[in-house]
Amino acid sequence: GAPTSVWRSVSHKYFRSHVATEMRLEKCWFCSSTIYPGHGICFVRNDSKQFRFCRSKCHKNFKMKRNPRKVKWTKAYRVLHGKELQADAIFAFERRRNRPVKYSREVTLATIKAMKSIEGIRERREERFYEDRMKGVEDARRQKDKKELSQQVHLIKAPGARMTPNELPKSSPKKVSVHTKKRDTQVDTYE
Repeated sequence: GAPTSVWRSVSHKYFRSHVATEMRLEKCWFCSSTIYPGHGICFVRNDSKQFRFCRSKCHKNFKMKRNPRKVKWTKAYRVLHGKELQADAIFAFERRRNRPVKYSREVTLATIKAMKSIEGIRERREERFYEDRMKGVEDARRQKDKKELSQQVHLIKAPGARMTPNELPKSSPKKVSVHTKKRDTQVDTYE
């Protein structure tokens, strides 16, 4: 009884670590997002070319023959229009490699440590890229708003409110007569 239970636990640990190293993450053909094992759709064309899609939205867009570079939510569009980093040494680490590597604990630990540091570098570079891209946007928006406000000020303020005291028309007090019903007397008031 004892040796079989020990064998089962040992093989189970080996199986788990072995499966974790064998996991392959694919990229969606349409939007370039990550596809995890067991997810997504694989379409194989008659010429044996494989197209992998992360969800039905990407698959339907592919079937409608849409160009990913013209669809705003795809990675290809964002890179093409300068909204994301496109040429950076960090992206070389993401390339797909089909070379089998013998499992080694030291190599795996070093790889995981490197992946964490690379992720930190990528986040900082993307943040810097975003800040550089958005540098003049706020000032340009304020200038545009000021210009629109100066052109459309008549919608906000009444015509008389915009005049300076020197521009206001000079008017002298006028005598107005008011009649009351009880007594037929006339009261002169100044306005």
